[in-house]
Amino acid sequence: MPGSTLLAPSTAEPTTGPHRPGLVLTALLTCQLMIILDVTVMNVALPRIRDDLGFSATGLSWVMSSYTLVFGGLLLLGGRAGDLLGRRRLLIAGVTVFTVASLAGGFADSPATLVAARIAQGLGAAMAGPSTLALLATSFTDPRARMRALALFSGMASAGFAVGLIAGGLLTEWLSWRSVLFINVPVGALIVVLALLYVPEPARHPARLDLLGAATGSAGIAALVYGFIRAASDGWGDGLTAGSLVAGVVLLATFLLVEARTAEPLLPLRLFADRNRAAAFVNFLLGPMAGMSMFFFLTQYLQDVHGYGALATGVAFLPMALVLFTTTRFIAVLLPRFGPKPLALTGAVLMSTGIALLSRLDVDSAYAAGLLPSMLLMGLGMGLAIAPLNVVVMTSVPPADAGAAGGVLQTMQQAGATLGLAILVTVFGASSRDAAAAGAAPDQVLVAGMTDAFVAGALIAATAVLVALTFRSQRRADPV
Repeated sequence: MPGSTLLAPSTAEPTTGPHRPGLVLTALLTCQLMIILDVTVMNVALPRIRDDLGFSATGLSWVMSSYTLVFGGLLLLGGRAGDLLGRRRLLIAGVTVFTVASLAGGFADSPATLVAARIAQGLGAAMAGPSTLALLATSFTDPRARMRALALFSGMASAGFAVGLIAGGLLTEWLSWRSVLFINVPVGALIVVLALLYVPEPARHPARLDLLGAATGSAGIAALVYGFIRAASDGWGDGLTAGSLVAGVVLLATFLLVEARTAEPLLPLRLFADRNRAAAFVNFLLGPMAGMSMFFFLTQYLQDVHGYGALATGVAFLPMALVLFTTTRFIAVLLPRFGPKPLALTGAVLMSTGIALLSRLDVDSAYAAGLLPSMLLMGLGMGLAIAPLNVVVMTSVPPADAGAAGGVLQTMQQAGATLGLAILVTVFGASSRDAAAAGAAPDQVLVAGMTDAFVAGALIAATAVLVALTFRSQRRADPV
């Protein structure tokens, strides 16, 4: 927006910082990490869950999909509900629901019980997630403190995918798959206590909840997410897949019409009026869309081709997680100096290069020479390309829209990860079938499918490069 700056406070809110800011930051960052971890933490435990509870081969996918479906479908509603009902209140309620659901899931004795617990976890995450980001933006009103806090939040959000694989491997190898869920109980309890004692409740903005927008928006996102999840397992020609995708598009079109005509919308379309903010939203979709391919396929590559165990698989991702988190620590210094365009552009190029290098893998590729360079490039690229996006968005929205903006960001992230994985799994399946038909060995079939999926992932990352070019260049007069 003309005259706006990245570091300027969004509106006239109190300029005093929160009481015990370190504990406030600890509570909010821990909440974000717990929510993001549950997207990937159960990946390496899936074989043991299947054997213990008797899941079918296709039913096992719902251990992951049920959480993503509810989380992604209800994020916008959770964001606006926090704006209207109180973000601290919704954060505490959401973490409580998530914690109780984790406890129930840890005691699950049937597939249905575990999937129901994962659905409840998704509900709790959708309640707490947007309020976590909004509270961070409104609690730290000093511009530089806010930028540091948001940069750390971005690092936690991005590194959480890799850390989830590491934590899942450790817990599954040393204890059992149930510990992956039980670990959330003490963590969730700690977050609730810290939030009750130290997290400030910003002023609420009384308004009517946009129920029609909530219904059409949440149902539309849920339908799209379900359609793409089903496409990965049943193919694009499946009737229910096509019906879900069409329904999702129609519902989201209806949602946009409702939001344009509603005085107090669930999703204020003015959030997209600023060019930098709109580009940040789009790349928050594309980054996870491309990056999830690395986690999903390399987990299988390490275990099925090279025989890694759950713990070794998790540790293999540690260098990438360390580079990613370290990079985000410098965002508070780099972003004011260079602005978002050079960081987003450089990061997107590094991401696409890292994924493209993976397309050269074969069954004999060593970890140090074949995988590690790509992981390091991805860690650095994601840190530069994705970590600043939270800062770009959350430092430029008014406090009244902070929850909605946080909901949009996290919706983009979840939808991107789910959509990207569905597309890349479809590419993987088609390529694998062709390799099998040509008489390739099982390991070669697996690698052929993965390398073609990595090519598709690199193309998605290249699209993020094009979007990064649309960021405004920093002018000399800009304080950022």
